Amino acid sequence: MAVGASLCRRPLGRRVTTQCAEESIYNFLPCLDEKPLKPPRYISTFRPFVKREAEKNKSQWKTMGPAKVGEPSPKNFLQKHSKEPKLPARKKEQDSKKLPTLSVPQRTDHPVMGIQSKKNFINANAVAAVTGLPKKPQPICVDRRQGDKYLLETSGLVPKYIKKKDYGVIPKYVTWRNEEIKRAQKEQEASILEHLKKRAMKRLSDEERNSLLQGLKKNWEEVYREFQGLSLEIDTIPKKLYKEKLELQMKQLEHDIEVIEKHKVIYIANE
Repeated sequence: MAVGASLCRRPLGRRVTTQCAEESIYNFLPCLDEKPLKPPRYISTFRPFVKREAEKNKSQWKTMGPAKVGEPSPKNFLQKHSKEPKLPARKKEQDSKKLPTLSVPQRTDHPVMGIQSKKNFINANAVAAVTGLPKKPQPICVDRRQGDKYLLETSGLVPKYIKKKDYGVIPKYVTWRNEEIKRAQKEQEASILEHLKKRAMKRLSDEERNSLLQGLKKNWEEVYREFQGLSLEIDTIPKKLYKEKLELQMKQLEHDIEVIEKHKVIYIANE
């Protein structure tokens, strides 16, 4: 080892220094090649089922020998437009519906001549103008300085909707629906009263309700006082159990107080 150390001190170049660095007594020991152990091969649990299905449905499409197919006739060759969709045959009813003949005068026909009217159209027009009612002008509106005119009726400025006969009147279906709701509410109240009579339910008076509420609040204050008196460090099982018991009592009392405050009418069963 001293010789190797002295050789490493000589300036023999880069190659010698790398060899001295790699030299070690452990390199003389035989190296055993450790082969990595392979994990067990994965085998699916559905393998026998797949094998059984494959053997069952194996080669169902195969036949014994060549397929027996008839030879095509040379006369039945593929013709043009043979694969295009064909229209259905025309029905006879459509053929019978012919267009009506036009009443066009023939070439040899002559118009009727000599018909004259004895009506005096000038006097008739004058009488109609005198006796007829004057035409009312349509109401218009102008919305620009340039004089653009629009019909007032279709402009939306005429209050037509509020002048209807049924404006402000409750529709029939609304009144019918309100009557149905009232009838259903009455039936429900009657059924509840009948059910209460059957079960002999008793309604709590306001005084009893208030006294019950005050008693629950007093019980909650007592439990809360006991909870406040617990030690800060709860390190034993009895202390934990006692604390959980007090918490459950407080939650139950809070729930009962909330229910009684929420419902003003309370029924109880007669015992």
